[in-house]
Amino acid sequence: PYSQSNYNGLAAGLTRRFQNGLLLNFSYTWSKTMDDATADVFSTVLTPRRPENSQDVAADYSRSALDRTHRLTLEAIYDLPFFRNSNWFLKNAVGNWEVAPIYTYESPEYYTVLSGGDSNLNGDGGGYTDRAVFNVNGVKGTGSPVTALFDPNRASLCGLDDTGAPVTQCAANTVGYLATNPTARYITAGAGAMANGGRNTEPINPINNFDATALKRVNVTERYAVEFQAQAFNVLNHAQYIPGYPNIIDSIGYTSSLTFQTAGSGGFNQPGKFFNANARTMQLALKFIF
Repeated sequence: PYSQSNYNGLAAGLTRRFQNGLLLNFSYTWSKTMDDATADVFSTVLTPRRPENSQDVAADYSRSALDRTHRLTLEAIYDLPFFRNSNWFLKNAVGNWEVAPIYTYESPEYYTVLSGGDSNLNGDGGGYTDRAVFNVNGVKGTGSPVTALFDPNRASLCGLDDTGAPVTQCAANTVGYLATNPTARYITAGAGAMANGGRNTEPINPINNFDATALKRVNVTERYAVEFQAQAFNVLNHAQYIPGYPNIIDSIGYTSSLTFQTAGSGGFNQPGKFFNANARTMQLALKFIF
């Protein structure tokens, strides 16, 4: 009840029918989806289900997890004209073939870069919400952990360990953090540090997919026909490491790990380590038309 969203879109389509059974269909959608809460039922961790500041939900207003700026599809359907006017045997034994390739491009899903801890000290730990420090001059797509810096003059605030020996480094005398890689775009915000990173600022991978279907039709009579189909998805076997499937436009779910989006982790922003490659799949279909 405290959230807001906004969607604007432009859809365009062009269909061209040629002689001899060829049809081309081009579809394009430009859209922008903004909100401050997308997946409150924990369907994904790529966009946090809780705001960074529970007292200011509107501060999370940004690109939605559902946002896909561009989606383009180019489809061809070619009913091969060979033997179309031949006798029944040639028409059904040799002819009646149809091919339908489809190319799809879709802009990537964006995710929120996290620090992996309770940076703002609001008690919402677990690394699910708190953002990282955004370095505007950093190298795109890189992240860095940090090392805590301690003030030795305040070591007395740390107390003693279990053996009675004085502790010289603790949260009480932490005065700052040093980035391991100062040229990184995202730097971990340690406990108490002020993070300036936004929600959903880093893209994953776009969909760049090619599917194809081949169909053989046998017309038993003018009314009855049998179709045999062979369908290949990602027919070129192009690796697409995305948190979903190239053929399902609403697939955003991913809850397996926070490592991918945690700035200080070794697997930060490496889709190939966490998402499926969506390798080529094939299926056969039989259809009876009556």
